Amino acid sequence: MYKHILVPTDGSKLSAKAIRVAARLAGTFQARLTGLCVIPPYVPPVYTEGMTSYGITSPRQYKQIKDKEAKKALAVVDIEAQTAGVVVSKISLTADQPWKAIIGTARSKKCDLIVMASHGRRGLAALLLGSETTKVLTHSSIPVLVCR
Repeated sequence: MYKHILVPTDGSKLSAKAIRVAARLAGTFQARLTGLCVIPPYVPPVYTEGMTSYGITSPRQYKQIKDKEAKKALAVVDIEAQTAGVVVSKISLTADQPWKAIIGTARSKKCDLIVMASHGRRGLAALLLGSETTKVLTHSSIPVLVCR
C-alpha cells in the first residue's frame, strides 16, 4: 500500500511515538522510511541599551548546537527503522516554516504518507502557538497520519 513514509521529528517524546508508528507501518508494508528534522534559522540576538545577552551569540555556535540536536532526534528514527527492519534515510534542513519544509520534502522524495505527532493543543494555546501538524494537514495533498 505505502512505499515511502516520511516522519518529521522535533526530538520530543511525541515525535518518538510517531517514529515508532511510522517504522512499524514501513515494516508492515515493506516501505522505505525517511526521517526529517527541520531546524529553525538563526535569528541574531537583539540588544538594547544597557542590556546584554548570554548564550548563543554566533551563527556558527547556533548551527553546531542545532546540528547536534537534529542528529540526536534522527538517531531515534535510525533505531526504530533497524528494529522494524526497514531501509531508512535521514534529512536535516533549515527552514523558517517547518510545515512547508515537511510538505516539500515529502513531494521531492516521492513519499506517499506523512506520519507525524501532534501536541493536541486546543483553544487559545493552538491559536497563539500554531500547529505545524494542522498546517501540514491543511496544505498537503499527501495523506497524513497524526499520532497523539
